[in-house]
Amino acid sequence: MQDWAPDPQHRQCHQLLLTTWHSVHAVDAVEAAVAALEDDPEFNAGRGSVLTEDGEVEMDASIMDGRDLATGAVSAVRCISNPIKLARLVMDKTPHCFLTDRGAAKFAADMGIPEIPGEQLVTERSRKHLEKERQEKGAPNAACPQNLGTVGAVALDCRGDVAYATSTGGTVNKMCGRVGDSPCVGSGGYADNSIGAVSTTGHGESILKVNLARLALFHLEQGKTAEEAAELALGYMKSKLKALGGLILVSRTGHWVAKWTSTSMPWAAVKGGKVHAGIDLGDSTVMDLS
Repeated sequence: MQDWAPDPQHRQCHQLLLTTWHSVHAVDAVEAAVAALEDDPEFNAGRGSVLTEDGEVEMDASIMDGRDLATGAVSAVRCISNPIKLARLVMDKTPHCFLTDRGAAKFAADMGIPEIPGEQLVTERSRKHLEKERQEKGAPNAACPQNLGTVGAVALDCRGDVAYATSTGGTVNKMCGRVGDSPCVGSGGYADNSIGAVSTTGHGESILKVNLARLALFHLEQGKTAEEAAELALGYMKSKLKALGGLILVSRTGHWVAKWTSTSMPWAAVKGGKVHAGIDLGDSTVMDLS
């Protein structure tokens, strides 16, 4: 382990862990963590989301409570700050698991979620990213490593309850209405108290094809360690589809792992009063949670 490196992404992860460490339930912790990341324009979720081919923001998110497999998800949502909060309301306030586009927008209004101008979600960075993509490739290329981006969280609380939350703006220059893995339970994430919780990131179409989140938990069910389960799931997707990705996973016994096959993946974890964080392969820092 190295000494704590106070770069912006490490600081953001540390602050999130301080904020959510004392949350009452796992599902509250993951919602709070992901909402904070959606508010940070450095990440491809909420404000800072990449743009569609029409230069607009369309966002996807999902959340799951491992106690009873309760689930909420939204896709192709616009003009709200925190899709993960809307997904939580779908879980808590409707008999459904998934709302999309106009239906999700109507539900958000019914729940009193403020509508904001879409331009407030667009950053100069995302505009430049779209222009670069158009000039260099002329079409969406979600397999390109720099176009992969998702925020996610998993948690195991003191009661033994697990949860996950995942949110994304998708892939740059995507077709309008494109939905990736992030809002799809079993692909973008999964949580079950009898196994654990996982949140994924990477090439969404490939993650959907292999049901990456549930695949990782399947290996955990079969007696693999958290590390082995993550490696097997990601390895299968890479060998079968030549696709890159990553995941964070926590088992019901408290073992956790952050694994990826892409070039980097900012991550942070807290256990036993210690914060662990990293970005690149082989990069790991640790400090006291205080």
